[in-house]
Amino acid sequence: MSVGTNRGSQPLVAILGRPNVGKSTLFNRLVGGRVAVVEDMPGTTRDRIYGEIEWRGQGMAVVDTAGIAWRQPEPVAADAEAQARLAAAEADLALVVVDVTTGPTELDVRVAREVKRAGRPHLLVVNKADTLQHRELVSEFYSLGLGEPIAVSAMHGTATGDLLDAIQNRLPRVEYRVETDLRPRLAIVGRPNVGKSSLVNVLLGETRSLVHDAPGTTRDSVDTLLEWEGQEVWIVDTAGIRRRGHIDPGVEQHSVLRAVRSIQHADIGVVVVDAFEGPTAQDAHVAGFVLDAGKGVVILANKWDLVVGKESSDRVDHHLRRIFHFLPESPVAKISALTGRHVDHVLPMALEVHRARHVQVLTSRLNVFLRSWIGRRDPPSRRGRIARFKYATQSGVAPPQFTLFFSNPESIHRSYRRYLENGLREEYGFNGTPVEVKLRAS
Repeated sequence: MSVGTNRGSQPLVAILGRPNVGKSTLFNRLVGGRVAVVEDMPGTTRDRIYGEIEWRGQGMAVVDTAGIAWRQPEPVAADAEAQARLAAAEADLALVVVDVTTGPTELDVRVAREVKRAGRPHLLVVNKADTLQHRELVSEFYSLGLGEPIAVSAMHGTATGDLLDAIQNRLPRVEYRVETDLRPRLAIVGRPNVGKSSLVNVLLGETRSLVHDAPGTTRDSVDTLLEWEGQEVWIVDTAGIRRRGHIDPGVEQHSVLRAVRSIQHADIGVVVVDAFEGPTAQDAHVAGFVLDAGKGVVILANKWDLVVGKESSDRVDHHLRRIFHFLPESPVAKISALTGRHVDHVLPMALEVHRARHVQVLTSRLNVFLRSWIGRRDPPSRRGRIARFKYATQSGVAPPQFTLFFSNPESIHRSYRRYLENGLREEYGFNGTPVEVKLRAS
């Protein structure tokens, strides 16, 4: 059986601008509808701020920087400038969003200045141009010096096709090629100061033999090849920001954009969190990027040496389950990069997830299992229409992808799709990796 893998990089488009100009609405419009991920269990709702789309044969990854909190609810100009500078520098293309109903503001001017200073490709998007009167005001935004404004209404979808055409024309041409280096790639990602650098140093300097260094495709990162128990593994070091006291405004945004870059080139995202401080919504954002990109996820609760006593340990365990409840049974290791506690668990856990991502199931066995699993709980009928299972096949790996053929598949609720996914995960050990279940008519 020949199945396709999903590992590679797509050009990165960052949506930026001051608050309340409609960045999230534009993101949702571009990636296709409302994409907040809400699970049927207590816990935080994770707003999805990363999506991959294709337009006229051009693939691209889109990041909504509005999902990465400003430092203050009403940010001062310095915060806006810093966020614009960091986002523009990290992205292949920056979409600078403004609001036609307010005209150019001082904050728009400052954001535009930083985008131009970054010297990266950009487009000026004038949002909320819902009426003819609004579109007549668009010319005012030439004063920002960002080129010809593109008037859109993200709320109603007006001219978003023209915007996508413009994005396609400005993006770098990516030469797609077959992936020949199949050695596992682990991206060490997370917020600043959670111990990524210390972990990488332990993995590379104390417990493993270094093979060689090579410049990474991610800015400010280095891909290092190491050998562990006879297997070569790439470590993508995205630590980047390493010193306390040198965290500029907007650095949270920078760390997430940096994570996106490295995750695109990885098989597994090793998400490092600060166990002493406790996991945060920002940690969930980073883990969400990994999941949305179709990669495997491993959680490392670092600084566990500072978690003293059963009460503290139980509290951190509770927060880990709550913050990361949306992950696909991802393994969690409680480590201390400082003392070396359980650091030797990291690579075995990540490589086990990597193995699971490449499992190929024989079609005959897959269908025997699914008939048994579906027989335990038939799909509920909807409006009198009953979905009957016909057959299934595995259509891809990394992540595992399955196509199931039903009569009347449109009547199957997403909760039943989750039941199917859970069955596949339980039967074949797909812990730590997304499983894609596609339903087709037959």
